[in-house]
Amino acid sequence: MKQGIDRLVKLLTGVELTIACLATALIFALILFQAAQRYLPVPQIVWAGEVSQFGLIWLTFVAAGVLVTRNGHIAVQLIDTVGGPALARVVQTVAAALVAVISAAFTWACWELVTAAGFLTSPALGLPIAWVYAVALVGLVSATVRAAVGAVLIARFGPPPPEHDDPATEA
Repeated sequence: MKQGIDRLVKLLTGVELTIACLATALIFALILFQAAQRYLPVPQIVWAGEVSQFGLIWLTFVAAGVLVTRNGHIAVQLIDTVGGPALARVVQTVAAALVAVISAAFTWACWELVTAAGFLTSPALGLPIAWVYAVALVGLVSATVRAAVGAVLIARFGPPPPEHDDPATEA
């Protein structure tokens, strides 16, 4: 059972990271193209800036769930080292639960935007604004579920061991 859940989480993380990478590449290419348009005698493409802005929105919200799972969001970890393992468990459980509650509130607000923006389209491209919000909604649902699961896992098993990316400290 746990292997199936781990595979699902890994698959969803891969999909979210793929979308985030595509959004990053899209932003880079369109901004580069916009800069080149200023100096080259080519016709202006007005939708390039609009799509790059949408790409930034998609990148931000799709990556949120992955950051929650990988503990890559902003956190103050001083209490984890000073207060001992019991206090660290309580603080991290409460923090993850708060992230879940706040993400759930944002999810509800985003759902309201998706359902209310059905008739709106973007000015240059004519893209339905509900589509822009739908990608953000997927990221917020992911962040909500991942934070709630994280809170339960931390409460049951304690905080995960810290990951060290610095090769000097691993030796």
